[in-house]
Amino acid sequence: MIDAAMMKTFVIRVLWHIVPKRILVWTHIHLYLSFKDWCSRPTANLPFHALRLAGLRLLGARIGKHTSIHKGCQFYQIEALEIAEHTVINMHVILDARRGLGIGQNVSISEYAAIYTLQHDLDDPDFAIEGGPVVIEDYVFIGARAIILPGVTIGKGAAVAAGAVVTKDVPAYAVVGGVPAKFIRERSHDLTYQLDYRRSLY
Repeated sequence: MIDAAMMKTFVIRVLWHIVPKRILVWTHIHLYLSFKDWCSRPTANLPFHALRLAGLRLLGARIGKHTSIHKGCQFYQIEALEIAEHTVINMHVILDARRGLGIGQNVSISEYAAIYTLQHDLDDPDFAIEGGPVVIEDYVFIGARAIILPGVTIGKGAAVAAGAVVTKDVPAYAVVGGVPAKFIRERSHDLTYQLDYRRSLY
């Protein structure tokens, strides 16, 4: 008598010989990552930091001690997200890690900021996807509603003004602003603070 497990194995073996392997592998990976991203949405809205961070870590995010991620953040490919210690991610921030996203220590990211690692090539006939990893080094400040585009590295101690659109690398300790973001001035190099901020129920 054939049981359910044997039938499942038989179907998988038949599909493996009929359907091109690259399609099966792509479908499996795509569904798996989509499911994790879907799970991250309710997890990101849990009411307590400890519970929220535990859930995000279970989904694959690498989050350092004393880091806080406030409610309503949105994640893409959470398994590729890495955040160091004592960093504050405020409410409704978009963290796109599809090409890799690394955030250092004592980084402060304000509400509604968005960090992307993928975008479309506007001049490609097929509107192809392009992108690259984003690296945000220690002591960086990112203002509210700022946008960081794919492939950008923001150097240690740099500051991005509210509403800025960062399209290229930002040197260490530079303050940038505008669309596209441009150098405004240099920030103090004497940065020794340690962030440990979290709002109750946020």
